[in-house]
Amino acid sequence: MRELDDWLEDPEPRRFPFAAVLGEFQRVGKHFVDEELLKTLAVARDRLPGGDSAGVPAAAEPADADAAGVLERFLDTALDKFDGRYDYPTYTALSLLAPPRADARTVRVHRDRTVVRLLGDLVRFELAAAEGRTALFPELRPDPVLVGKRHRLAVRVAAPALRRLGLADPGGPAPSTDPAQAARRLWETVDASMSGPERLVLALSMLPVHTTHDEYLFIRVLQAFEATFTLLAAELRGAITALDGGDRARAVGRVTRAAGALTESAPLFSLLATMQVEAFQTFREYTDGASAIQSRAYKLVESLCRTPDADRLHSHAYRSVPEVRAGVLAGRRTLDEAYADARGDAHPALGAAMEEFASALRRWRQTHYRLAVRMLGTRPGTGATEGTPYLGEVRKIPVFDALHPTANASASAA
Repeated sequence: MRELDDWLEDPEPRRFPFAAVLGEFQRVGKHFVDEELLKTLAVARDRLPGGDSAGVPAAAEPADADAAGVLERFLDTALDKFDGRYDYPTYTALSLLAPPRADARTVRVHRDRTVVRLLGDLVRFELAAAEGRTALFPELRPDPVLVGKRHRLAVRVAAPALRRLGLADPGGPAPSTDPAQAARRLWETVDASMSGPERLVLALSMLPVHTTHDEYLFIRVLQAFEATFTLLAAELRGAITALDGGDRARAVGRVTRAAGALTESAPLFSLLATMQVEAFQTFREYTDGASAIQSRAYKLVESLCRTPDADRLHSHAYRSVPEVRAGVLAGRRTLDEAYADARGDAHPALGAAMEEFASALRRWRQTHYRLAVRMLGTRPGTGATEGTPYLGEVRKIPVFDALHPTANASASAA
């Protein structure tokens, strides 16, 4: 509070006491932060250039604009419960991790960088906890065997992205490498690749609601999935544009890359499955209002594949993501439509690429469902859904109609 009061005397974004504020949020969990601190942070938000989250003045220097933008997004995430607008995007701090609006290659690189940083930070935390170097998130710490499994899986999931970024040997760590040693190498590699501002953003994107150890793992895996689905949406959009422009080969390449990215991310579920059920049920009590049903990236991917059926479009699932729903209602073009229109002279490999993507998405849905059953059982979901029965129904939604129109029509009718 003293540091914040001092900052308020001269509210320059680069002077904000990030470490002190973040430390307090992580010490007690976002749900339990003292109200006086929250009120002071709300005042701090109003002191930003433009006031009341209005943005940075056009005359601001680039460095000032970047600092103010990071601070604004951090406060947006930190004050979600205080403001009464807590949801999945703020729980996962997606505004801090969002990719730039740029070309497809930039989005791919951003996704790879984000995933390796998230996983590197995860193993950094697991190492620190196991070695007694942090007192944060002390409840229900996992045993050494479980921690070793997390290290192995995190290194495995990060390996392809590390290779693409040129941050690792093509062969990766030897199979006999000690899991903790491989995890330490992952973090050291990631840490050396980041600038100071990038390290800050990574740190600020971790705001658990409770002090349960495994919530750290939960948030990092969710963020990694969000980065992947954001990439999938970019690839599918690119495929639609290419197909409509007559560039069949490019469309095939975009869909194939999307299928590859989704398949590559599947082991994240194995990592998430190391979360202890008791731990999940402990911190989940304080996440009411935030549910993956509010994932804009997932719904965007789904709606870029095919137009959702009317009952789904008008259900809570899409009403939870109004901007995605508005795009569908406005007639957003889908890959299904582009493929159907071009089917007569489509590239021979396009149908196969779409089948590959559809198969990967169906496997993703099935694995998500199985893990939810293990963690939730018959408990209701946190996003005004039925929980696992909802996910069970989502598994049946066709990915595309144009590939097998008769079969999908029957499935939709059922």
